Amino acid sequence: MSQATASAIDSLFPPLPYDGWVDTRDTLHLFLQMIGKVRMKAHPKLNHWWHVTLYPDTRGLTTQRVPYAGRSFQIDFDMVEHRVDVRTNDGGHEAFSVPGKSVAHFYEALFGALRALGIDVSIVAKPYDNKSKTPFPDDDAPRAYDTEAVTGYWRALCSIASVFESYRCDYVGKQTPVQLYWHSFDLVSTRFSGKAAPLESGTQSDREAYSHEVISTGFWPGDDTFPHAAFYGYAYPEPEGLRTAPLEPSAAQWVEKGSSSLAVYTYDAMRADAAAATTPDAPLLAFLQSLYAGAAEKAGWTTDDFKHGYAR
Repeated sequence: MSQATASAIDSLFPPLPYDGWVDTRDTLHLFLQMIGKVRMKAHPKLNHWWHVTLYPDTRGLTTQRVPYAGRSFQIDFDMVEHRVDVRTNDGGHEAFSVPGKSVAHFYEALFGALRALGIDVSIVAKPYDNKSKTPFPDDDAPRAYDTEAVTGYWRALCSIASVFESYRCDYVGKQTPVQLYWHSFDLVSTRFSGKAAPLESGTQSDREAYSHEVISTGFWPGDDTFPHAAFYGYAYPEPEGLRTAPLEPSAAQWVEKGSSSLAVYTYDAMRADAAAATTPDAPLLAFLQSLYAGAAEKAGWTTDDFKHGYAR
């Protein structure tokens, strides 16, 4: 990799070494869970739990506009200036700085800002499906918050979301927005065949999320069980022979995840492939498209029905 190429790749897809920012990652995850829970509680419920998600924007992550009692509000986590802004559509604005805050202090600041704007939302004030079990108001231990690492993560999310948007535009069937699920900390784009396939086990949220056939792709920054940022993909219900479906680029592979199959393409492998590619987004787009093509063929989707009738 030449120095010029390395610089360009680092700008688009900054390094995300898990060991280098895991403590900050854990802090950020808990902060985002609080914001996500506010959106989940205040926003009208949508199918497949789409009302709970956050979205990458030009400064960080946002709830987008949330209806509330004849008004609306929005919470923006600014990952450039590292502050949270809460705005209402009648001109209200409250903000607070993020660095140096414990989880408890962040909780107090967030709900103080909401109250100051006349927004009364209560949440289940404890982490969801997280290694931390301490309720948010009680978690006053010092927390790491590396501003450069958070900005690098956000810049990576922006570039990844742009590739996901390119992938989405070839499909005319039902599909999700590009959205971040704050409970699992992954950025997701999911396609639906339209065929019902109700899940008979799991939680209520699992059953509502998996009511129909899907082929899903995503990005997550790693966790303690898999300490690598990576892209992934899967099909539900899993069709026979899925693990024999070819994946691109060559660094992508099928792995077992319990009784299911997961296509995995690590972020570091993508960065290396991007440096050698004609365009840096080509390797990730190839992964997304190969995953969909292989999974759709194995699942018997009528893919011609989902293609756009125009060329980009």
